[in-house]
Amino acid sequence: MLTAKHQERARNSDMARLRSETLDRMDEYADRVLDVTDALAEQGRSPRIINQIIGAGTSVGANIYEASEAMSRADFNKCLAIAIKELNECHFWLKLCLRRGWFQPTRMHPIVLETIELKTMFGAMLGRSRRKAAER
Repeated sequence: MLTAKHQERARNSDMARLRSETLDRMDEYADRVLDVTDALAEQGRSPRIINQIIGAGTSVGANIYEASEAMSRADFNKCLAIAIKELNECHFWLKLCLRRGWFQPTRMHPIVLETIELKTMFGAMLGRSRRKAAER
C-alpha cells in the first residue's frame, strides 16, 4: 500500500527513473547529515567544516532527485556520478569528525555506513546504466 507521500510522487512524476523509496532515503540522509552539522555547530566547531558537510551531504539528495527526472540516460548518469562524488566528500568529512573525536563512534557509525551503502548502490546503478548505453 502506498503512503500519501508515495501517491503524491507517483501522480507528480510519471516519468521518474528512481523509486520513491530511494528518494525518501535521500530525504532521510539529508536530515541525518543536518543533525550532524547541528551538533557540530552546538560544539562550536569550524563553520567552514560545517558548511562543507552541509554542501556535500545535501547535494547528494538534490542530484538524486535530478537523476530521477533526467531527460536522457546521459543526464541520468551525470547526476548519479555527481551524487557519488558528493558522497565521497561527505564520507571524508564524517571520518574527519570521528578522527578528531568530535563524536562517539556509536553515533557516527550509522551515517558512515549509510554513506558507504549509498555509494555502493549508486555506483551499481551507474555501472548498469553505462553498460546498457554501451550495448546500444
